[in-house]
Amino acid sequence: MDDANRPTSCLTFQQKYEKYDAYFIGENQKNVYLTFDEGYENGYTEKILDVLKEKNCPAVFFVTMPYVKENPDLIRRMIDEGHVVGNHTVNHPSMPSVSVSEAKEEIAGLHDYVLQNFNYQMTLFRPPRGEWSERTLALTQQLGYSSVFWSFAYRDWLTDDQPAQSTALQKTVASAHNGAIYLLHAVSSTNTAILGDFIDGVRVQGYAFGRLG
Repeated sequence: MDDANRPTSCLTFQQKYEKYDAYFIGENQKNVYLTFDEGYENGYTEKILDVLKEKNCPAVFFVTMPYVKENPDLIRRMIDEGHVVGNHTVNHPSMPSVSVSEAKEEIAGLHDYVLQNFNYQMTLFRPPRGEWSERTLALTQQLGYSSVFWSFAYRDWLTDDQPAQSTALQKTVASAHNGAIYLLHAVSSTNTAILGDFIDGVRVQGYAFGRLG
């Protein structure tokens, strides 16, 4: 697959903002990357971790402070099973809308808490709702982080309006591309149900799941 077959907007952003250690899409190789956003727990993360362990598939979990404080056992399991725990801020604000000092505390506050309580140093950051500016990319880099966005996402986060499993599986598997960074939400019952088949379906196409960070 050449660059013409990869999401054009992601390639454009990647080329323009990679100087800030920002990732909108991975390298043009047959690797894909699986990431989950975790603003709160809906009872599915344990099953997701079970499937990832069974399939020997790495992932990144972007977590907020409330999530970390309320689910220390899940955070510990993510770390112990070789996944990456990423920073999704303390309070989930729109990063461009807060002051520089507030934005810094949103990242550093969670970073310090996880380091102190889990002896784990986070290095990957995903801004809430994917909202960013060049200023916030620069700040994130100054704090020692790479910003991770995505080249595939779909409407999976509405817990009371979940997509059909068959539709979601077809869409997610068919959307694989070189360097794909998948964004899924761990609160999704559909994602949880299809995860094993999704991993198998992507691998059948010759892709490997890479590890970010």
